[in-house]
Amino acid sequence: MKNIGILFHPKVPATRTKAGEIQDFLKKRGVTAWVCSAWKKETACERADGADLIITVGGDGTILRAAQIVAPAGIPLVSVNMGKLGFLTELAAGEALQKLPDVLEEKSWIDERSMLQVEVSGAEKRKQVFHALNDVVVARGQIARIIRLEASINGKRLATYRADGVIAATATGSTGYALAAGGPILYPGSPDILLVPVAAHFSLHHSLILPQEAELKFKLDTYLEATLSVDGHINIALSNGSTVKVKRSPQKIKFLRLQPRDFFYSTLEARLKGK
Repeated sequence: MKNIGILFHPKVPATRTKAGEIQDFLKKRGVTAWVCSAWKKETACERADGADLIITVGGDGTILRAAQIVAPAGIPLVSVNMGKLGFLTELAAGEALQKLPDVLEEKSWIDERSMLQVEVSGAEKRKQVFHALNDVVVARGQIARIIRLEASINGKRLATYRADGVIAATATGSTGYALAAGGPILYPGSPDILLVPVAAHFSLHHSLILPQEAELKFKLDTYLEATLSVDGHINIALSNGSTVKVKRSPQKIKFLRLQPRDFFYSTLEARLKGK
């Protein structure tokens, strides 16, 4: 590996310090290493051109932003945990410098994860397309009133959701908001799509696990403003008649792992308890 980028969480000063330590460590080993805020997507994308690896320093939120940078280019990612939970992270902050030589010597394996593609359109908006590693959420806005969503799968009507919202999640996202809303946990390599309603009221309240070929469509039927959230950091206001389409993305993310291949199961309980 000759060119490595380091993305940090700009709102946590300690992550910038740790990113600098990692940069110095890599440079001493003849690696071209650069540092950038994970919040500066355009700058990071430009600098990532030709990168062999991206290292994130932060928590799961930093990884979700980094996914927008690495997935289109197929660049593998390894993460240093300096967040609260770190469900997606690989290395603890204190062990990062000790384990980086194994990364450089490629004593690792690739954990490939599916993503979602979401297309949003409406009478007042041009069509926009995004990609999500965790989830896509269509939910109520600031007013605490349920919204109505006409939902279909592969062009066939599913249900009219009267709820706070609905979550479409990947296997990666099944341990996030979808889990908190009562959804099941999918195994990490699953390409399936998870559909979970949030506080459904006199409407379909069961979670569904859909095959990877499924294409979801939600049409908003409400006089109240709603919100589309993609991985929690891309947020768009929706109005009556807006349409959100969700399907499996052609993009994937490649996590570089040093842990055993069964790490997900052996650490699941501890991670869910925040240990």
